[in-house]
Amino acid sequence: MTRDAVELPELPEYRDNPFINRLPPVLSIADALRTLTNLPTHSDEERHYPAHLRCHCLQRLGRYFVPLERHLQLEARLSALIRQGYVGRNPNTTDYLHRLHNDHERVLQKNLFASVHPVESTASGFALIGCSGIGKTKSVERVLHLYPKIIHHQEPFSLQQVVWLKLECPHKGSAKQLCISFFHEVDKLLGTRFQARYGSSRLSIDEMVVRMAEVADRHALGILVIDEIQHLMRAPGAGRDDLLNFLVALVNTIGIPVMIVGTPAALPLLQGAFRQARRASGLGSLIWERHANDATWNHFIERMWRYQWTREPTPLTDDLRRVLYEESQGIVDLVVKLYMLAQLQAIQLNAVTGRDKGERMTAGLFKHVASDAFRLLAPMITALKRNDRAALEHYDDLQPLDDYVFQAFQAATIRLSAMPASATAMPPEKPPTPPVEDGSDAILASLQGVGLARDIAEVLLIQAKAENPGLSPLDLVATVIGKLRERGPEAKPVKSRRNRETKSVVSALPADPADIRTIVSAATTDDTTAYDALLAAGVIKPPLLDVAV
Repeated sequence: MTRDAVELPELPEYRDNPFINRLPPVLSIADALRTLTNLPTHSDEERHYPAHLRCHCLQRLGRYFVPLERHLQLEARLSALIRQGYVGRNPNTTDYLHRLHNDHERVLQKNLFASVHPVESTASGFALIGCSGIGKTKSVERVLHLYPKIIHHQEPFSLQQVVWLKLECPHKGSAKQLCISFFHEVDKLLGTRFQARYGSSRLSIDEMVVRMAEVADRHALGILVIDEIQHLMRAPGAGRDDLLNFLVALVNTIGIPVMIVGTPAALPLLQGAFRQARRASGLGSLIWERHANDATWNHFIERMWRYQWTREPTPLTDDLRRVLYEESQGIVDLVVKLYMLAQLQAIQLNAVTGRDKGERMTAGLFKHVASDAFRLLAPMITALKRNDRAALEHYDDLQPLDDYVFQAFQAATIRLSAMPASATAMPPEKPPTPPVEDGSDAILASLQGVGLARDIAEVLLIQAKAENPGLSPLDLVATVIGKLRERGPEAKPVKSRRNRETKSVVSALPADPADIRTIVSAATTDDTTAYDALLAAGVIKPPLLDVAV
């Protein structure tokens, strides 16, 4: 179905507006569901790839995206937000020209609220709030990428329309730093030099915000998205108020829709002032709670479960469903990373032990991986289990977990790519791994004492813990040693007959009396120093003595 058939005849307020007509068509629910879906490439043949290649395949799950009801709702609201903002900025009418005249007056007076023409704003604000890892940023970016960032216009005048721009709230909540980030992003898109002209530290904050509003209006910015708005909580009172007032002015005065994204820590900030709360609810704010263990969550898990790169597929059981929800507490980012790391662990265990056991994923394996990988997030998981909203406000960043996953895959890829078929050789160096707790250091020291390399000992210990939860340290050592005995001794390389014959022929040759090795060996037998023997043989010369004149 074409845009003309869907959009123009039925929506007269969008008709003859070039800023809207050049946008993609309004999507139905079915079209949005199909367009937003992003499934990783997968085939059964890849199960037979070498272990280090399958580690790379596993990382495709990081881009896995299946739209749920909340994502379809987000797409519909962003679609309306962008288009409604353009209704009051039609370049075919005097509205857009009046806005440009007002921008010029604001620049002259260095006052964001100066104007020469009364204009009506059709823009609204919108807030998306949810705990860290719920998928806010990824979902917003997925929807925004349904729209082009730039549209080039030739009629009614030459113009580069910027449809959307996404910025991260400065860590110190500085309005000036937000303006500099804005100029930087626009320069990257359009090849301009706004940051050099308007981003200087010599300019006051009033001049910067006026210039930012003028640039946004000149290039018909469709929507400005500010992520991590909870960073404002770290800003001093005056700076926090300045930035909030500026964002409100963009919506009310300039007529540019603004969407803010943040964690529950931002709720007191938005509810503290009536104006911000009202403007953030222009099209209704969305509060994304963690997923309940319901049909929607099960649908997400079932679709994700298809993407396995282990030797044999592991069927999804009710016990595995329960463990996945218990360890992730309905946080999408956590359950995807847990699924990736569990497969990675199963592949590594099979490669190191040398026993093809199918690389199955078990509830014990998921629990052990979660206890190791989510160690830094244990207070957050506990707060989720207790539904402690006050405690959750302190967790607005999952970067440590992202770093851990990246490091784990990097280490596994290096280790497995360097591992020979016997699975005994390891690369001499590897990235540092997180310290192992719960007495594991002592167990690893004991295993190293019997001649086992530490990295192999770590993998065997993880497997022993996963297969036998609750064992004492002594029993764990015995279990690991038992696994080594099951493997049997490695076959020693057999030297070729040719090498043995060459060595015997060389040893049978008569010794050369002038050979340095022969001279030194004879000196050792005669209780003579090597130096004296070499000196007597004329191999070395005595040192020159100074002669007095």
